[in-house]
Amino acid sequence: MASRQIILDTETTGLEVGDGNRLIEIGAVELIERRITGKQFHYYLNPQRAIEEGALEVHGITEDFLQDKPLFVDIAQEFLEFIEGAELLIHNAAFDLGFLDAELALLATPPGQVINYATVLDTLELAREMHPGQRNSLDALCKRYEIDNSNRNLHGALLDAQILAEVYLAMTGGQTDLGLSFNPWQNRSEQQTILDASERPPLRVLQPSLDELQQHLKRLNAIKQVSGSCLWLELEERF
Repeated sequence: MASRQIILDTETTGLEVGDGNRLIEIGAVELIERRITGKQFHYYLNPQRAIEEGALEVHGITEDFLQDKPLFVDIAQEFLEFIEGAELLIHNAAFDLGFLDAELALLATPPGQVINYATVLDTLELAREMHPGQRNSLDALCKRYEIDNSNRNLHGALLDAQILAEVYLAMTGGQTDLGLSFNPWQNRSEQQTILDASERPPLRVLQPSLDELQQHLKRLNAIKQVSGSCLWLELEERF
């Protein structure tokens, strides 16, 4: 069974769920076998209450904008179906889970907590283990792993989930599935005919640009920083 992960983030009316604050945005992106699939879950939600001034300064989502948006109850089942059986990756998971569980508890027939449907990995705790004593906010991790977050003027659940997906892949080893796997059990009739060397057209060789070589070297150094070694980098240094 393919490894399915969901990178998730939320925005809320305020910081404290115990004060009656509610969700106003849920954003999530799907990874399968460490590959971003393009499948997303994203809703703005009408919280039916005021947004605290401090929260508004963080995400910029206004009460007027949310007036015609669905209620959590309207999307709850779709949300649970999207996350079911997956591993959720959340930065500072206790915050988001607290709000999600509170929303689920308000439903006419409470379906239980998020952990009844998916496992959870807190990427903030993971980052603290990997980089003890350093700043491990999402912005700090973007800077450390050279992830472009220039569009992040304000917090947004979907945008932050997309950025966290890139940060997580870089932070945990970098290499993603390039889709080059070969299935040896594939029916021979479905495979391309292997040509004799004399029948093959000459290979076209593309030389990398200086910028591409520099980006390649940065990537190898990032892998070495995370794992402690990089065979490809060692080979390049040797030859």
